[in-house]
Amino acid sequence: MSEHSKFHRGERVIQERAGETAQADRNISVLTDTVIGGARPFIGKQSMAVVASIDGGGGVWASVLFGQPGFAQTETGKAIGLSVPEQERDQTDPFWANIGANPSIGMLFIELGSRRRYRVNGRLAAIDAAGVEVAVIEAYPNCPKYIQRRNLRAVGSSGLPAAATHGALLAGDVADIVGQADTLFVASCHPEYGADVSHRGGTAGFITILDEHTLRIPDYPGNCLYNTFGNFEVNPRAGLCIPDFAGNRLLQLTGDVVLHWDMPDPAGQTGGTLRFWDFKVERLVVRNTPQQLEWEYLDPSPFNMPLATA
Repeated sequence: MSEHSKFHRGERVIQERAGETAQADRNISVLTDTVIGGARPFIGKQSMAVVASIDGGGGVWASVLFGQPGFAQTETGKAIGLSVPEQERDQTDPFWANIGANPSIGMLFIELGSRRRYRVNGRLAAIDAAGVEVAVIEAYPNCPKYIQRRNLRAVGSSGLPAAATHGALLAGDVADIVGQADTLFVASCHPEYGADVSHRGGTAGFITILDEHTLRIPDYPGNCLYNTFGNFEVNPRAGLCIPDFAGNRLLQLTGDVVLHWDMPDPAGQTGGTLRFWDFKVERLVVRNTPQQLEWEYLDPSPFNMPLATA
């Protein structure tokens, strides 16, 4: 396989527009079709897995699953098992219905306290009463930029049913969660290459509510691969998951994305890229996490960009 064949058309279009094809060709060397040996123990000690899934109508969702260390495992690197017993699955999380409609699953194993993360995309291989198994298609590490350090000190036992509210407006509690957010996860999907999920972060307030249906998010300099933007170039469907760390809640939204290039950025919100993306909300759910989580905030990323001036 040539290096260039590892990119789909959408990724290449974005790389070319950004003028970063050479960097992308260098950085693609980290991509493998199995989880590398050094990453397997890292995955095995995690208490959190971010996952992307696609519903029966093509809507894209991002979710976060929690468990005791060891709930995610990969022995050979060819498949990853997620031990989430049937009785501990929160059915208000779209993930569980979605994987029955579409087997494509994106995964991000991120340790906020160390700013380490590892990305895996694959397909559902098996599901039973004990958990799910995901066959690995591609896997690669990501850089530590823009991650606010937090330690997940404790994960309590599951308590279901967890409270959830559904809607479509960025108002009330939803607007409060967005306003305090310094971390979000974004899911995207390519019709042939499948689902993917990534991290975005910044100083609280980096996500702007333009109106009750629209969020605006700056796009910072990254690894030049443009996996997320490349998917958006081909398919604008997207899912966001915004954690409310203090309130033990997750805000999950699905909708469409519009990319903006060469926008005025007098405050330097984008770090010089002049790129923003708007997220148009179609549906949302605010869920309590099934487990009681104990987070310890440590410090912000030193790479965070300034916020917009009033």
